[in-house]
Amino acid sequence: MDGLDEKLSRIKAVVFDIDGVLTDGRMIPLADGDLLRIVDAKDSFAIRAAGRKGLIVGIISGGKTFALEQRCLHVGIRPENIFLGARGKMALFRFFCEQNSLAPEEVMYFGDDIPDTQVLRACGVGVVPSDAVEEAKEAADIISSKPGGKGCVRAEVERLMKHKGLWVFDPDKFDEIF
Repeated sequence: MDGLDEKLSRIKAVVFDIDGVLTDGRMIPLADGDLLRIVDAKDSFAIRAAGRKGLIVGIISGGKTFALEQRCLHVGIRPENIFLGARGKMALFRFFCEQNSLAPEEVMYFGDDIPDTQVLRACGVGVVPSDAVEEAKEAADIISSKPGGKGCVRAEVERLMKHKGLWVFDPDKFDEIF
């Protein structure tokens, strides 16, 4: 087993940044002060599938809106694993690991920018989208072939779940799973 396969075998949780990972990083300011973000439905499916198949799922993001929180809940992330408005992701990452009885090497973390680099280096498998900043790419174990907000999460969560034998679905029982 090579290094990455060994690391993937240890993963029990996946944690995501939002802006630039689950979205393409662009935002549209709305009149009420909120920001409109676009997420990919296939990325959302992968997050929900990961949680339903036994992986612990979390969010650590600098963004903080009611809509983001609702989206996290919609894809099945437990409220205690949603950290929005983050201004120091490493401390929150440690807290996430502690409250879920995880070692850092048991977590796959997705980030795309300088605030993510500490966590990308500290986790078991650090993942960045193809359009991440250079500092994040240098800290990562995997540079996805897909950009943020356009399939990066789906591709790499699917890779993890296939590696662990978890990417198995019965289309005739879909409603029972989701």
